[in-house]
Amino acid sequence: MRLAQAGVEEVERVLDPALLLSAVAVFIGAYVLVRVITFLLSAAADRSPTRRITIKMFGPILKLVVYAGAVYVVFVPLLELTAAQVLAVSGLIGAAIGFGLKDLFAGIVGGLVIIFEKPYQVGDKVRVGDDYGEVTAIGLRSTTLQTPDDTAIVVPNDALFTSNVANANSGAPEMMVVVDLAVAPGADIDSAKAIVEDAIVTSPYVYVDKNRPVAVRVRDEEYYRTIRGKAYVADLRDEMAFASDVTERSLEAFEKRGIETPEVPGLSTERGQRS
Repeated sequence: MRLAQAGVEEVERVLDPALLLSAVAVFIGAYVLVRVITFLLSAAADRSPTRRITIKMFGPILKLVVYAGAVYVVFVPLLELTAAQVLAVSGLIGAAIGFGLKDLFAGIVGGLVIIFEKPYQVGDKVRVGDDYGEVTAIGLRSTTLQTPDDTAIVVPNDALFTSNVANANSGAPEMMVVVDLAVAPGADIDSAKAIVEDAIVTSPYVYVDKNRPVAVRVRDEEYYRTIRGKAYVADLRDEMAFASDVTERSLEAFEKRGIETPEVPGLSTERGQRS
């Protein structure tokens, strides 16, 4: 009986107008501070391309710190919770989660996992389930991806527990890009490989060193052969530009050398992925 009465008193206290206004003011201040921090980090990242990903990775961590601080300021000093009140409020929160906030709570847990375990971070190129793009924001509830078509996709953070997550660059500015081109089964395969390799190494976007070599392989399909070229770009944002450049110049060279390229429905340049 006393526990129930303590819970009722706690709810009445939380509904006090002065406390509610104070709490709203704290959370608005936290929101504004997060927006300012995000803007400053984005500006700093744009001025330093080589450290862009490193700078942006601090965004989600600082967001967590600011919002956790706001929760602390609101609930600890203002409410001065006793053991009985903590138990009562915990029961109310548990009931709220069970009746309608289950998905929101799962998203928040997923956000905490992403922040601390870092399966990906802001600036990475990732695939989550069927969605692929650059991570532009990581919130406590969801992650925003920008696709190669410049479409923003919001992915719930709890998708981390139910979908495969592929990271193409794992925090590095360089990223492997794979380009596939089809040739007829009877085509001069050595010439085709040499053309693709030349197109890769002469591309203005390519990044080659002893740890990031260029590779060209051949794969036999049912009605054609695939020339697959693999190489790194210096900046992951050049992924599509590199693939387009290599494809266009390779096809032009194929035509000049008389290398037949059959019509293959559905075949397209694959998106970059780290091997």
